[in-house]
Amino acid sequence: MAQRAVIFDLDGTLVDSLPGIAASLNRALEYRHLPLHSLAAIRGFIGNGVRMLVRRAVPQATEETLLAALEQAFKADYDLTWPQGTVAYPGVAELLAELQRRGLALAVLSNKPHGFTTAMVNGVFPAVAFAAVLGQRPGIPHKPDPAGAIEIAAMLDLPAQACVVVGDSTMDIETARRAGMRTVAVSWGYHVRDALAAALPDAMSDTPEALLSLLGQDLGGGALTPP
Repeated sequence: MAQRAVIFDLDGTLVDSLPGIAASLNRALEYRHLPLHSLAAIRGFIGNGVRMLVRRAVPQATEETLLAALEQAFKADYDLTWPQGTVAYPGVAELLAELQRRGLALAVLSNKPHGFTTAMVNGVFPAVAFAAVLGQRPGIPHKPDPAGAIEIAAMLDLPAQACVVVGDSTMDIETARRAGMRTVAVSWGYHVRDALAAALPDAMSDTPEALLSLLGQDLGGGALTPP
């Protein structure tokens, strides 16, 4: 079946948001007199939502009440400051524009809270008409649960086989597999390339330019561009 939609992860795939996340996290920790972390360390904390980001940044025995307070402090700071620490990866805006020109439906599925996800997508890519943008929402399981990916396919009135998931983590690969979708892992984000390859995505890409070429090829189930 020909691919008709591409579902992108956000952080580490479309945007480099690490500097903004790290700054807000460290300010929240500093306010509570907790140890701060380097960019390299925080890079490894990202991917499973804000609560897990905070949990990974504090001692293991930290109480839930403090975790909740840190989560709220992070969100309040990030709401005001994320634009200063978030940029599109080089070549990504051009990639999206060309995929849009070719007529593919574009979507975003992120474990970032939904409000931040929509604000970031609209702020960084104002010229791209995404067909669906979903972040983490209360009561909806986040990736690697396939619920969000399946919801996007339903919103687009497409079967799972008509969608490909593009992301920088093994979690994105697992999400696609569980949703019955194909997947492309990108190596320019926050996760180790060897670990991505070991998770056996349908394909891998090292640059947005290579990804554009790849999305016109057959990944084992049909071309990724409309006929």
